[in-house]
Amino acid sequence: MSSLPGRAAILAEGAEGEANARTEADARTEADAKAEADAKAETAATAAASWRALGTLVQLVVTEPHALAEARRLLEADLAAVDLACSRFRADSEICTLRATPGPQASHGPQVTPGPQATVSQQVSQQVSQQVSPLLAEAIAVALRAAELTEGDVDPTVGAAMSAVGYDRDFEEIQRAGQTEQPVTVRTVPGWREVRLEGRTLTMPTGIQLDLGATAKAWAADRSAARIAQQAGCGVLVSLGGDIAVAGPAPGGGWRIRVQDVTGSPDEPPGGPYALVAIRDGGLATSSTKARRWQRGGDVLHHILDPRTGLPAEPVWRTVSVAAGTCADANAASTAAVIRGRAALGWLAKLGLPSRLVDATGAVFTVAGWPEDTDGRE
Repeated sequence: MSSLPGRAAILAEGAEGEANARTEADARTEADAKAEADAKAETAATAAASWRALGTLVQLVVTEPHALAEARRLLEADLAAVDLACSRFRADSEICTLRATPGPQASHGPQVTPGPQATVSQQVSQQVSQQVSPLLAEAIAVALRAAELTEGDVDPTVGAAMSAVGYDRDFEEIQRAGQTEQPVTVRTVPGWREVRLEGRTLTMPTGIQLDLGATAKAWAADRSAARIAQQAGCGVLVSLGGDIAVAGPAPGGGWRIRVQDVTGSPDEPPGGPYALVAIRDGGLATSSTKARRWQRGGDVLHHILDPRTGLPAEPVWRTVSVAAGTCADANAASTAAVIRGRAALGWLAKLGLPSRLVDATGAVFTVAGWPEDTDGRE
């Protein structure tokens, strides 16, 4: 199998340099986050800002306070472009127009006229090719690479299955709507091997709905951190809902990040066992079965689908955090680990990716050099 490129990105606990990062499970309000970021900007050598975009909390930290305004401008522009290209919840997004406006039929693949009882696999048999923008092509390439490296655990063709289980709009809208009695519908996942990308030419069967939610935020964090570091000439940390990428020169002891089920500032008293880690480069990502949850037909569901079943993965792990050479690789590994269940421990160890896994009972497991947790309960 292909291997995710590992890197010993975890440094000693208690390193200098301050970075404030959360997973999606963080329950604190946006106002709290902004106040915390503003306070840190006033007292530390770094400068920080936070706001919401892509349906999640955005956090930006730079090592040169004078560069913060320009860094924020660049990041906001990047995230707006990614949203317009990749969001499956915007009717005007490029990825949605792929479903609405099929291109010319490719010469391979049989034509099928599905009947009213046709299965999804029947409905996606006609191949079409379309030209996509450079930005969307890059996002799809990252998603296909993640699928290959995880042997299909992270699959971008889960869009229809995700909608079928109820994740069919922005999560904030799902929360406002509350529980629905509509039963869960299971859709077959066509599989990432049905999708081919050659340059900017995307070929896939009709009926496939791409969902880049498992990879797009982490890729966007990598992309923006690198661009800001190059243009601003300083160290940068970008966190998108807990998917963290860093670039440029790091603070004195690395970017310090506290990791737990509800992650917060290293300066605040932790609410339970935690790991205080530091990274100088690459990325760190956390996947959670507790963050984006909703009820449908009496079932409690979450947003990490197992493409083999078309249903949310068994919640063996409450959270999985992984450090790797890029945030995209870290996120692919953490998502795949949730889907693999207990087998993830050996898989991550074999890959040499420092990881922290918390099971449904709260028991913490660490592999590949991730530091042991500290009991923060007081």
